[in-house]
Amino acid sequence: MANTTESLDLYAKVEDLLENTEAIETLYGYYYDILSESSFESLLDVGCGSGNYLVQLQRKFPFIKAKGIDLSGVMVERAKEKGVDAEAVDLCELNGKYDVITAVFDMMNYLPEEMLRSFFTCIQDRLNDGGLFLFDVNTLYGFEQVAVGAFVTEKENRFLAVDSDFDAGEYRADFTLFESFEGCYRKEQKSIRQYYHPLKRLVKKSGMRLISAEEIALYGLDEADKIIVVLSK
Repeated sequence: MANTTESLDLYAKVEDLLENTEAIETLYGYYYDILSESSFESLLDVGCGSGNYLVQLQRKFPFIKAKGIDLSGVMVERAKEKGVDAEAVDLCELNGKYDVITAVFDMMNYLPEEMLRSFFTCIQDRLNDGGLFLFDVNTLYGFEQVAVGAFVTEKENRFLAVDSDFDAGEYRADFTLFESFEGCYRKEQKSIRQYYHPLKRLVKKSGMRLISAEEIALYGLDEADKIIVVLSK
């Protein structure tokens, strides 16, 4: 089952509570290093979230045309507030072509197996000839040893509990948010799912040429929890 827009909107509301800023910033650095070695004039970020990646990207590459899209209207509005050209639209309904497309921080893991081939078709449709698609995916170790567990945090008028598990290739995180509102607490609960995709399967379904696949350990552990993949149309 794909994640609903409502689930993604709840994630947007609690993003600042998740305490993974350092790991995300490290991940961004890998993307910037790869892009620094590439020649491009336009970039599309799929699943742009609240726009932090694109804000930093435009500082490092001020002469490119960059755009972000996301299914969450809440995320898109936050990105726009930061000056990002962002739109709440599905990739397959977007017009235009780009030299580079990125999908940063787990975006590909949100797609179930049955959606991969059509997603890659839409990626190719929006890439210029010779264009690059950069994305990261969680390794099996990343899901089994890093992502699972319970997490509780509180900030000002919000209390968040996350309980997550991984089984049979599917990761599920249950979010429960208590938010103070006019002296009372309002409760929201949503689940977000991710899916483990072996690299060989992704490359095969993409119909694109593999340029590189770099294993990285974002959380300082002994084994890689992510792979950054570069494909070429």
